[in-house]
Amino acid sequence: MQNIILIIDIILAILLVGSILLQKSEGGALGIGVSEQDSFVSARSASSFLTKATAIIATFFIITSISLTIMSREQLTTTSVLESIEESTEDTSEPEIPKSE
Repeated sequence: MQNIILIIDIILAILLVGSILLQKSEGGALGIGVSEQDSFVSARSASSFLTKATAIIATFFIITSISLTIMSREQLTTTSVLESIEESTEDTSEPEIPKSE
């Protein structure tokens, strides 16, 4: 089940990146969408569709990511780095200093 959701999550991530890059760039950023003169569909309807599609894909991506986190919670063994350091210092006894004769 985790593998299926993971594959869906990866596909959604790729679609999300693609839909973001297709949107019209308002600030001259990374958008590679078509310009208003070259588009055969009005810019307003295309941008509205891409905005809605991006929001839907992002919602599904968040849902699948959270579900993967919840499903893998039992498999994770979280130990703090500080706890492991404390345990290792408690287990070791102080080294003995050799006495000089």
